[in-house]
Amino acid sequence: MTILVTGGDGYVGWPTALRIADRTDQRVISVDNCGRRRWVEEVGCHSAVPVAGPEERVEAAHNQLDVTNLSFVRADLVDQSAVEELLAVHEPDVIVHTAAQPSAPYSQINGERANYTQHNNLQSTRNLLWGLEEQGLTDTHFIETTTTGVYGAPDFPIPEGGATMVNGGERDEVPFPAMAGSWYHLTKSHDAANLRLAHTQFDIPISDVRTAIIYGTETEETRGSSELKTRFDFDYYFGTVVHRFCAQAVAGYPLTVYGKGEQRKPFASLEDTVEGLARLALDDADARSDDFVVYNQVTRAISIVEIAETIADVAGESGFDTSVEHVENPRDEDETHAMEIENDRYLSLIGDQRQTFEDGIRDVMKSLNRHADRIESHEDRFVPDVLKERAEATAESQD
Repeated sequence: MTILVTGGDGYVGWPTALRIADRTDQRVISVDNCGRRRWVEEVGCHSAVPVAGPEERVEAAHNQLDVTNLSFVRADLVDQSAVEELLAVHEPDVIVHTAAQPSAPYSQINGERANYTQHNNLQSTRNLLWGLEEQGLTDTHFIETTTTGVYGAPDFPIPEGGATMVNGGERDEVPFPAMAGSWYHLTKSHDAANLRLAHTQFDIPISDVRTAIIYGTETEETRGSSELKTRFDFDYYFGTVVHRFCAQAVAGYPLTVYGKGEQRKPFASLEDTVEGLARLALDDADARSDDFVVYNQVTRAISIVEIAETIADVAGESGFDTSVEHVENPRDEDETHAMEIENDRYLSLIGDQRQTFEDGIRDVMKSLNRHADRIESHEDRFVPDVLKERAEATAESQD
């Protein structure tokens, strides 16, 4: 058996490949072109947690975890010939596809980045799906991390799968309408449609894992070694709201909540995200579904203000004096949106041993406390404009 993990150098992809390899004797191949490193550098930032090179990480897994079945292949999945060679040589039984340009803000910078994001993400997925068909590998279980962002923020409960349409006594399930809000999120909407089509036309078993906002720095496998760490982005473009708030706390800034901040967003810890993907990848082929299955990879929905208050409390445990401030909201959004999203299928997949939000934040604060200098040296990349303006006004008044 061979398991291919694309995006294996990324924030989610690396610890996922590591966990899968640690739990099986089968071959696990991590594939990446290391684009995420370039994109973050391009916007003038870096990972708060230093990350080893992909080959160095694999060597550390061999030496420190005795994970000798993990290897790394540097390849660009946009290159159709590279994908064809990858599939022909390795004939994977499972593909965990986490490779993508994942930043909505990056995709919104300008037309060049929007075009790049859509071409990169859609072409890589199409190459893999058509490659499986043309190589005669349609029994391969294809697991892709799309995003809960394809749903938008509707004012009604979001299903875990399709929407049920009723016509008289007849009921049918149809794809939930895509209401994505960025050029990046639209790539995942298109991917979800392409996955469904590939299942219909090629009979490929598909798991569409609609990933929430992921937070955290550690998994069980990454804790023991600096060479095994995954990246932690905190800048405006690649850092999530949770990670940016944590960086603000470490740098001594208040946590700025736009408006009321009562709108809820879907979240999952890195630990729970990796666990779900690993369980899907290691499912017994005879026991798993050969259908098209959607999982909402969410453990809970949390309001922005609750996130800020929790981070402030946990930061206080580490000696940081952190406050929460409400500022005028520059965005056009419902500040009280109470998102409801079904996640029974995903919770059943990962079981009861889920990480709490507070414990996930404790992990983050411990990691960032060790690397505070890497955050403070790049304050301009994550501090909100309202705080920059306040600091400038204070400096002028003191001159």
